[in-house]
Amino acid sequence: MADERLIAALDFHTLEDVKELVNTLGDSVSYYKVGMELFYSVGSEVVTWLRGEGKEVFLDLKLHDIPNTVASGLCSLMDLGASILNVHASGGYTMMKTAADRLHEEAAKRGIACPKLIAVTVLTSINQEDWEGLGHELQIKSAVVRYAKLAKKAGLDGVVASPQEAALIREACGPDFLIVTPGVRPAGASADDQSRIATPAKALEAGASHLVIGRPIRAAKDPKAAAEAILKEMESVR
Repeated sequence: MADERLIAALDFHTLEDVKELVNTLGDSVSYYKVGMELFYSVGSEVVTWLRGEGKEVFLDLKLHDIPNTVASGLCSLMDLGASILNVHASGGYTMMKTAADRLHEEAAKRGIACPKLIAVTVLTSINQEDWEGLGHELQIKSAVVRYAKLAKKAGLDGVVASPQEAALIREACGPDFLIVTPGVRPAGASADDQSRIATPAKALEAGASHLVIGRPIRAAKDPKAAAEAILKEMESVR
C-alpha cells in the first residue's frame, strides 16, 4: 500500500520518462512532485496525466513576485487539480496572505476543494556560508522558524523546510501544520547537492508530514525496490 507521506520527485523533462517511472512504481507510490524542470518542459499535461492515473500532485513552482501576481498565478494553477501548491516565504507576509485569501475565495467561488498552500523557507541546498553571503545575520534554523510562523499567520497550510528544522517548526506551529521535507536520503545514499539532510525515519521522527525523495528512487537500479525500502523504513514511524 502506498503511504501518502512519501512524495516521489519527478525530476525529468519528458512525459515519456515520467510515465516509465510512474508505471514502474505502480501502486507503491501515490504522490508525486512536479517541479520547474518538468513543468517548464511539458506544461500542464503532466499534471493532467498524473491525476488521470489517480495520483496526488505537489506542484512545486515556488511562486515569488508581487502579491497580486502570485495570487493570480495560483488561481490559474488551481484548475490543474494539484493537491499542494507553493510560494516562497521570502516574498513576505502580505504576498503570502494575499495568495492564501485569493486561493480560498476562488476555490469557494468555483465550488472546488482548495489545494493546500505551503511556503518554501530556506532551500535545502543552502548552507550557513551561503546564507551569510546573502547578508543574513540569523542562523538558518532561526530564520526557517520565523518564516514558518509568518506563513502560518498568513493563513498558509505549511512549509517546505529541511528535516533538520522540522522539530523546531512542529513545536512552533503545532500538530496540524504541514512540513514537507526535501533533502531526505536513505542511509548510505549520496547527499548530491543537498546540504541539510536526514534519513526518512529521522525526518518523520522530527515532525515532517511529507518526504520529497527524488534521486534515491529515480536513479536506483530498481526504483520500485528502492521506494519500497524507503516505505518500510517509514512504517516504523507514525
